[in-house]
Amino acid sequence: MDKSPFMTPDQSRARRARARARRRRRRIAIASVLALAIAIAALIVTMAPARSHNGRAHAATGAAARARRSGASAPTGRLSQDRLPLAAPALALTGIAAPAEQPIQATFSEPPRAGILFNLDTGQVLWSRNAYTRLRIASLTKMMTALLVVKSAPPDTPVLVTREAVDTAGSKVGVLPLGRHVKLESMLYGLLLPSGNDAAVALAQHVAGSVNAFVRRMNIEAARLGLGCTRYSSPSGYYDQGNYSCAADLAVLAHVDLEQPRIATITRTYTAELPFPIEGGRLYLYNNNPLLIYHYPGTTGLKTGQTEAAGRCLVATAERHGVRLGVVLLHSPAPGNQAAYLLDSAFTQVYHQPPVAAPVMPPSA
Repeated sequence: MDKSPFMTPDQSRARRARARARRRRRRIAIASVLALAIAIAALIVTMAPARSHNGRAHAATGAAARARRSGASAPTGRLSQDRLPLAAPALALTGIAAPAEQPIQATFSEPPRAGILFNLDTGQVLWSRNAYTRLRIASLTKMMTALLVVKSAPPDTPVLVTREAVDTAGSKVGVLPLGRHVKLESMLYGLLLPSGNDAAVALAQHVAGSVNAFVRRMNIEAARLGLGCTRYSSPSGYYDQGNYSCAADLAVLAHVDLEQPRIATITRTYTAELPFPIEGGRLYLYNNNPLLIYHYPGTTGLKTGQTEAAGRCLVATAERHGVRLGVVLLHSPAPGNQAAYLLDSAFTQVYHQPPVAAPVMPPSA
């Protein structure tokens, strides 16, 4: 028997029920889409003020991602000078908030604009002046450049000498052979002893591909180390615009630098003879740290700097009888003499060590 082309009453009711179910599903879907659209619109309106404030919300979000990729420690809830999440400092400086209670109460007829005397191991601050004042730091910038280089590449890595490196202004190694490769460790000596800006550019390009990419890494590392005063705009510090730090941050960075054996070895070296792809095959370099030049007892480093805007700057470190001290001086009229005086005062007055005879420095050293 053939099936009828007409629906039975039961079939008709079933079809109507299915149609009603489809309509309900469509209404639910439409309502869900509308609700989602309203929620997104509300979120955009809420976030608009933060986005309009120079794009800082977007920058902070990207900064957080970069910091996570760089292995940053837990942030403090504050942002660095480059708007990156700021971690806790790599060395806790104790006693810095109460200068009047610090054990060394040094005064100078012409004081530095800022400075700090501290224990490299414990972080105890023994003397300070304007420790958190942000100032230009000139070639003290290279302390961060050196740190990133030794963390990024082994000593025997060949580094290409580019035209940009050779044409760099300011203090130089001066004999970098254009288009040739130089062993990275030789270039690192050129960075830290004569403070070669040309070496800084070549190393930055080797590590990060470009100077700008390297500067971004410098600022990420500064945030990771908790350097809240610090911002970098170049790997050399030759140009002062947008490149600054404070004595407290530089004390922390000195501690971190000297934890790197390669940096510690180089910065305590007064003169170096290195293999180099130039006529004669050897390069002779000399450190411009006044404490090394005038043989201050126990000197272990670290870095000098000078521009017209920054004045004369020095991060000096020394060790005697197991006590490791550091001093940072920014815009000082006589950084070598002032550093030696502060270090002598700490070794004898705080750590009760006998005075050590040392050659006399010229008044302006």
